[in-house]
Amino acid sequence: MCFRIFIPLMPTVLSHAASKNEEVDQTKSSGQQGDVPASKRPFLTPHPSSLVLDNLEQTTVSNFGPLESQPDFRTPEFEEFNGKHDSLFFNDGQRRIDFVLVYEDESRKETNKKGSNEKQRRKRQAYESNLICGGLQLEATRSVLDDKLVFVKVHAPWEVLCTYAEIMHIKLPLKPNDLKTRSSAFGNFSWFTKVLQVDESIIKPEQEFFTAPFEKNRMNDFYIHDRDTFFNPATRSRIVYFILSRIQYQVRDNVKKFGINKLVSSGIYKAAFPLHDCNFSQRSEDPSCPSERYLLYREWAHPRSIYKKQPLDLIRKYYGEKIGIYFAWLGYYTQMLVLAAIVGVACFLYGYVNQNNCTWSKEVCHPDIGGKIIMCPQCDKICPFWKLNSTCESSKKLCIFDSFGTLVFAVFMGVWVTLFLEFWKRRQAELEYEWDTVELEQEEQPRPEYEAQCTHVVINEITQEEEHVPFTTWGKCIRVTLCASAVLFWILLIIASVIGIIVYRLSVLVVFSTKLSQTFNGTDPIQKYLTPQTATSITASVISFIIIMILNTIYEKVAIMITNFELPRTQTDYENSLTMKMFLFQFVNYYSSCFYIAFFKGKFVGYPGDPTYWLGKYRNEECEPGGCLLELTTQLTIIMGGKAIWNNIQEVLLPWIKNLIGRYHTASRTEKKSPRWEQDYHLQLMGKLGLFYEYLEMIIQFGFVTLFVASFPLAPLLALVNNILEIRVDAWKMTTQYRRMVPEKAQDIGAWQPIMQGIAILAVVTNAMIIAFTSDMIPRLVYYWSFSVPPYGNHTQYTMEGYINSTLSYFNVSDFKSRSRGSSASDFDIRTCRYRDFRNPPGHPQEYKHNIYYWHVITAKLAFIIVMEHVIYSVKFFISYAIPDVSKRTKSKIKREKYLTQKLLHENHLKDMTKTMGVIAERMGPVVTDNNLRPKSE
Repeated sequence: MCFRIFIPLMPTVLSHAASKNEEVDQTKSSGQQGDVPASKRPFLTPHPSSLVLDNLEQTTVSNFGPLESQPDFRTPEFEEFNGKHDSLFFNDGQRRIDFVLVYEDESRKETNKKGSNEKQRRKRQAYESNLICGGLQLEATRSVLDDKLVFVKVHAPWEVLCTYAEIMHIKLPLKPNDLKTRSSAFGNFSWFTKVLQVDESIIKPEQEFFTAPFEKNRMNDFYIHDRDTFFNPATRSRIVYFILSRIQYQVRDNVKKFGINKLVSSGIYKAAFPLHDCNFSQRSEDPSCPSERYLLYREWAHPRSIYKKQPLDLIRKYYGEKIGIYFAWLGYYTQMLVLAAIVGVACFLYGYVNQNNCTWSKEVCHPDIGGKIIMCPQCDKICPFWKLNSTCESSKKLCIFDSFGTLVFAVFMGVWVTLFLEFWKRRQAELEYEWDTVELEQEEQPRPEYEAQCTHVVINEITQEEEHVPFTTWGKCIRVTLCASAVLFWILLIIASVIGIIVYRLSVLVVFSTKLSQTFNGTDPIQKYLTPQTATSITASVISFIIIMILNTIYEKVAIMITNFELPRTQTDYENSLTMKMFLFQFVNYYSSCFYIAFFKGKFVGYPGDPTYWLGKYRNEECEPGGCLLELTTQLTIIMGGKAIWNNIQEVLLPWIKNLIGRYHTASRTEKKSPRWEQDYHLQLMGKLGLFYEYLEMIIQFGFVTLFVASFPLAPLLALVNNILEIRVDAWKMTTQYRRMVPEKAQDIGAWQPIMQGIAILAVVTNAMIIAFTSDMIPRLVYYWSFSVPPYGNHTQYTMEGYINSTLSYFNVSDFKSRSRGSSASDFDIRTCRYRDFRNPPGHPQEYKHNIYYWHVITAKLAFIIVMEHVIYSVKFFISYAIPDVSKRTKSKIKREKYLTQKLLHENHLKDMTKTMGVIAERMGPVVTDNNLRPKSE
């Protein structure tokens, strides 16, 4: 017996349907379609016994109620496996498998809980019965390896595909298109780029077509060369998944339960997926199969193809536009990183080559300058005095990163990020044209989870008609408030973890200062390279990375729970909401420690006679004499490197190990060769948010490359190497380790575009402030141009000699407060020590107050930030204005194709009208016209 199908479609589709207790005659329905406009047409019934609903209140399955009261269901027929392990068809060899459902036979479960298993079986039978009533065809086959598993193969016949193609506004071919000619920006170097291109004899270019949203009553207008290939496998899977997500299986207490996702999550089905077309390592034995998975592995995922361009058209055809646009964006981002990496390496080499000419580093290492400068303790009581030359190695490393090349590179990256975003918009527009998503007319359907909660009735302000919503306005406000509070709580938790790391730094610095600085000579190899500050920085960075990854793992699940509770209406709304929550959390999680080191550490320490205490207990930590730039570089290196290693372990090793264990268990059971659907079942599930995490990983990396690049010019190089591997790793795991995902449409990269634009704007400010406040560049320039020569200096010409001595202030040891006073000063007869600040010496009328040098430096820093920001922002806005989002050539192509498509449809419509008028004229031909006849007078 068939039950009604719950299909929550657009109101225009459901406005005219069969009555509640009638079955619609398929022939009659299809015969009336041509007389009704497309927007007014009823839901087309592809199966004689499938029923159509007037509105959402007319549900599919009658109340599930007591199990014994339910009638018999229509069930799929069981067929034995026919031995064709590469077959993509039912046993008859004619009907293609569009989707596979997997469940465990309740009667053969080891733990047989009779009541629970019976309920699950009835729900599954109700669902499968409704699938059959909806026009889908099912065939069940037991597993070859495990007889408890049953595979239900789903096939959508022609009528069902046509019906839902119209409902989903899928664009399909009208006629071949000879306008789309693709040109390369490197056309003059085709002899070189040919090596990088995919061999067209292996992956043939796709034929281009004029397309239009499909309509059944205009079927003759479409290019239906072969019904079996008119809908490609990706489109067929999309349509079937659309149906599977909306078929109902139970109604209890007026609450509707429907959709394959809910059945899988509740354990009624173990999996649901479309099939790969062949094994990745060899072609299919079926000569009609294109073996696209094999081609993708060979020309895209295999390590030997790492230097080749990606076959984006085949990726889009096999996996859908959503995955295709991700790899297109990732590939373009990687290409643009080549230029940034080259400039970054050049700036690094400039600093490396000139480090021996770094005057201030020489002074730090000189035994008669740095070796005689006694520095004040950096903590209270137990920290000893120390010699400046103990930081010699750190100062040499700092010369590499804190050079004039850093300033040039920061300005360059401010321009580079704008060029990348603007040129990506143009590339994205080209892909929209080439992939036919310029006018993506598919009306996105509400999520089944949203529709299941639509129990409240409200009046639409526009249509003045009743509509169902999941909650009232007050209920929505409560949900938004609770969700925002939860997100804020987790952000505060991250800040608390950062505070914990700061406390660790302050506490451990005391220990390291005691253990590593027992004497004044810096000849010990360990003491020479491992200063207390360096040891504290490295250990704190490692602990920070571990905390980041732990919080990240927990918050991923929390963010999904919050977004599910928020209940967004469409999948796009869902992903955008989750994107903002996850990125906001990740932004604070990954970048908070970097912001602390760059802009807070060592900035509010006071001076030895009056240090600043944090929480009234911990003395604020100070930077080394060269500043905190080297520590920021260390932090970025550990987090970027650790994150890349961790992600590769998660993305490569875990799926590979799981599949390896699965293959070992199946091989130990039997030596039989399993069919394609069973091979795919034992692969890993990527999940609906798998692509979301790939984007998130790359955007976080994009932030590291742009926000703090002034401190680490090698960041683009690390990102480039990582991305080259990331593309192939993602390709490898998708083609070899994961089940095939349901293809989805996408016009662009979604909410990630404005996020990148926000990062690009923020990057200008952060890099300007890093150069001004974190590096020592501005104080050095002020000394060189103002304080090295009279009236402030003693040199006759501009020089950096004496810089270290002028930037270290004096402090009288007798002025230590009892809380800070140490015991080692009296042992070595130390009367004064030095500290990093611009203050007047003891005995000055304004002792320990900021001197004139300090105010010159502050003025120069603020002026530098203002000038740098305004210059880069001006260049950015000019570039954004000068480079249009869509090239003129692409605009012309889009308009031309739209014009020809409309012309083609209009001509076909005129032909139909002419044909119809001709038939009418022929019928009226025998009628004899009497010219003497006159109309009757009133």
